[in-house]
Amino acid sequence: MKDLEYIIIFLSNILTGFAFVFSVYYFIIALFGIYKKKTSNTVKPEKRFALIVAAHNEEVVVKDIVVSLNNLDYPKELYDTFVIADNCTDNTAKIATETGALVYERFNDKKKGKGYALEWMFDKIFHMDKKYDAVCIFDADNLVSKNFLKEMNKKLCSGSKVIQGYLDSKNPMDTWITGSYSITFWANNRMAQLARINMGISSQLGGTGCCIDTELIKKLGWGATCLTEDLEFTCKLVSNGYKVDFAYDAIVYDEKPLTLVQSWRQRKRWMQGFVDVSSRYFFKLMKFGIKERSLTAIDCAIYTIQPLLFILFGLTTVIGVFKMILGLYEYIMNSYNNVVTGGIASNITAFVIFASFVGLTMYLYTPILLIGEKKFNFKVLIYYIIMPIYIVTWLPICIQAIIDKDNKEWDHTIHSRSVNISDLEKTR
Repeated sequence: MKDLEYIIIFLSNILTGFAFVFSVYYFIIALFGIYKKKTSNTVKPEKRFALIVAAHNEEVVVKDIVVSLNNLDYPKELYDTFVIADNCTDNTAKIATETGALVYERFNDKKKGKGYALEWMFDKIFHMDKKYDAVCIFDADNLVSKNFLKEMNKKLCSGSKVIQGYLDSKNPMDTWITGSYSITFWANNRMAQLARINMGISSQLGGTGCCIDTELIKKLGWGATCLTEDLEFTCKLVSNGYKVDFAYDAIVYDEKPLTLVQSWRQRKRWMQGFVDVSSRYFFKLMKFGIKERSLTAIDCAIYTIQPLLFILFGLTTVIGVFKMILGLYEYIMNSYNNVVTGGIASNITAFVIFASFVGLTMYLYTPILLIGEKKFNFKVLIYYIIMPIYIVTWLPICIQAIIDKDNKEWDHTIHSRSVNISDLEKTR
């Protein structure tokens, strides 16, 4: 029994040690998100853009995104809107055409998914007579701020090759799930994306609302066709020495899942994609990062193992809670001399103390940032209080994703929230 106790303590110490290191790392990154530089300089519109909307059976929402893109505050002769009606069996193509988009219908029952659709569309755009300096990628449920292309033009003119926009929510108040999603994305924009730019390392592509130099795609090739094509292309960029910039003022609103079941499926697909990409890029990026002394590559490698980190943090949290409860029980029962239970309970490591400090700090840090962003109200507060339930679900989702890692079937998220961009921009 005593040997088993020592083994349990040893293994828990290893887990908490790793969790401690990663907690410190992400805590430091988050602190860099405090500073937000004001950018008021204007740049003359000069870059030409191909705006690409990937759509699969999106007749309910496709009109809104096309109208939003057609009304951007940017010279109309400098951009075109393309819609990929990908394996559609509804009126997506018809509605998009009537709304003013250039629609390309794609039918392929072998190569399914957004990554394949984008690769197919890129090839068509590259062979057009009209040339574009960059492509911007959107999902059919998106709405886009009117200044989006102005901000992307500014970044491209300053030398950036790949830029991710600010990912916002168009339905944050619908349910506690959409509220939890929205808070997570709002915090991520500041404490992860902006923070990394402030550190001088690469941001991460977020699947939509991004801008990529066309010559760079031609040079590297797209090839991002897994369940998380955004992560895959980010890794490809970083492993070739490029960085992803972040345009904080270029805003894209997307529709968050309404229910826990919808959210579970979407996040499971994301984590399956992470497992796939990590298996192909983690060691490659770590090797590149160590050889080139590139924190960008090392950070990107760590980012790919999110499923493992979620599991690690989940398990160490359970261990920490167990130790504290056991310690409290022993204190009440005054049984500290019990060898078996005493050994485990007294093993409250520095990680447990630090994790408690970090957890409390981050729990207060997030709403402070949201208040500064004018996104905090009473309903958001209620969602924030119950958000730990949403966070806890990441543990079983990641375990399930690892088990189902070989399942590459694309799980389409149904969108039904028709919203006008003018209604959203009134609230900012």
